[in-house]
Amino acid sequence: MSPGTNAAGTTTSGNTADGETTEDRTTEDRTTAAAWAGRPLGERTVGYTETDAILYALAVGAPATDLELVFEDRLRVLPSFGLTLAQWAPDVLAEQGAFDNRAVHGSQELTVFKPLPRSGQFTLRARVGEVWDKGSAAVFNVLAECDYFAATWSIFAPGFGGFGGDRGPGRTAAPAGVPLASTGFSSSPNQAALYRLLGDRHPIHIDPQAARGIGQDRPILHGLASLAGATLPLARLAGAHPADLVRLAGRFAGVVFPGDDLTVRAWDGGRFEALAGERPVISDGLAVFG
Repeated sequence: MSPGTNAAGTTTSGNTADGETTEDRTTEDRTTAAAWAGRPLGERTVGYTETDAILYALAVGAPATDLELVFEDRLRVLPSFGLTLAQWAPDVLAEQGAFDNRAVHGSQELTVFKPLPRSGQFTLRARVGEVWDKGSAAVFNVLAECDYFAATWSIFAPGFGGFGGDRGPGRTAAPAGVPLASTGFSSSPNQAALYRLLGDRHPIHIDPQAARGIGQDRPILHGLASLAGATLPLARLAGAHPADLVRLAGRFAGVVFPGDDLTVRAWDGGRFEALAGERPVISDGLAVFG
């Protein structure tokens, strides 16, 4: 599995690429997970066009009537588009063998320094941050930074904990009281097919057979597409433009299927959660607009 492709709650298991079983590697994994902390993952110069930025906006649910997101003459780039340009960072860690195909993308953070231009290129630097020991699992934090934003992927890796390290911070307390506002929004039946064109082409998002391999009866939507899609109605609730996003965070609490009807509930300070029916799909959410 490539990190960043599964929402939390979906798991895979089986043999590693070299034929060893995951059980054979458990002892070694527990002693080596901590050694990844602080490891540089390199840097890359990434580029994009106005077309890429518009495709991204459509792929996370922007309507064709929002001309500032879909028309090049007025284009404002959604800040979360940067996450697609930095996805190589957690992918590099996976390719280097830090964890196996049981790992899932647990949560995501994004801090925006300045708006992305309509098109251009820039250099991203990536490294492994802290590696937390959750007992039965490890959490690898992958950091990617550039002049425009800083992003952190938290990858939950079952079977890689137990190395005696720091457990890391606990869960954020749920928002108190009733939500200040709530609104519904819908994912598109074609949304995963669109979003995968931005680079994350894991088959679980398009191929029913691959989805069945992770215990789902049909392809699932990318977690980052759900998280970015939630910022559109949240911006409306805040009286802001979605391109004015300055902070974003969320934990992937469950899968979203293309075509699902979703609800966001918002509290003071930018806190939010997203649900599919009564089922949480994004928890510990934070969306702050400048």
